[in-house]
Amino acid sequence: MNKKLFIPLVIILLLSSCTHKTWTITNATSTKIAIDSTTEKTADKNYELYLQPLKQKIDAEMNVVIGNAAETMTGHAPESLLSNFSADVYRKAASEFLENNVDISIVNLGGLRTIVLKGNITVGKVFELMPFENELVLLWLKGDKIFDLLQYFASMGGEGVSGLRMEIKNGKAVNITIGGQPLSPEKLYSIATNDYLAGGNDKMIQLAQYEKRVNTGLKIRNILLDYIKKETQKGNKIEAKLDGRIK
Repeated sequence: MNKKLFIPLVIILLLSSCTHKTWTITNATSTKIAIDSTTEKTADKNYELYLQPLKQKIDAEMNVVIGNAAETMTGHAPESLLSNFSADVYRKAASEFLENNVDISIVNLGGLRTIVLKGNITVGKVFELMPFENELVLLWLKGDKIFDLLQYFASMGGEGVSGLRMEIKNGKAVNITIGGQPLSPEKLYSIATNDYLAGGNDKMIQLAQYEKRVNTGLKIRNILLDYIKKETQKGNKIEAKLDGRIK
C-alpha cells in the first residue's frame, strides 16, 4: 500500500473510533478564604521575597516628601478645606491649559479618597487621595443646566466647587453667583472637572449635556503633584481656606 495513503487512512480510523463522552459532576468542594487582617499571616514567603525588590522601589518613590500641609484637610459637605483645595487647583490648571479664565470647577467629594494630615505630604499621599487615572476635562454648559446641577448638589448637602457661590435653603440652591455675578440661564459657562463626572456619573447628568467638550489629556493626580511641588519650590505651605462658597 502506498505510504502516503496509509497514514491518512490510519488517522481517519483512529478519529472514527473516538466516542463523545458526557461528563457528570459527582462531587464539588469549596474553601472560604478570608481577605482581612489575618491574610498577611498566610502570605507566600517565596512570593514576598520575589516582590521585595519591586516593593522597595515603589516605597522609595512613594515616600518622597514633596510639600507640607499647613493644617489637616478633610473633604465633606457643604464645604471643606480639601474640596476647596482640589477644586481651586482644578480650575487653576484648566485656566492655564485654556490660556483663559475658566468660570468654575467641580470635584465630587466621593473622589477624594483620603484626608491630608498637617505636615509632610508625600507622593504616596497624593496617590491615596487620587488613586484613579482620571483626566481633566473642560466643558461648556448653559446656565440653566448648571442651575439644575446645583439643585442636585443642594439636595446632597453640597459638593466641591470653585468659582461659584451658593446657599442651601430647604434643600434648594439659592443666591447662586459665578464670578461674582448672578447665574444667567442662557449664558455659556466653562467648567473644569474630571472625565468621570463629564460622563454624567455620580448622578451629575447635566454635565453630560454640554455644548462643547475639550479633553486636556492631563491626569488629575499629576496636576495635584505638580501644584504641590511648585508651591513648595516657592517656599509656600499647602493650604486652603473656608470662604463660604457653599453655606
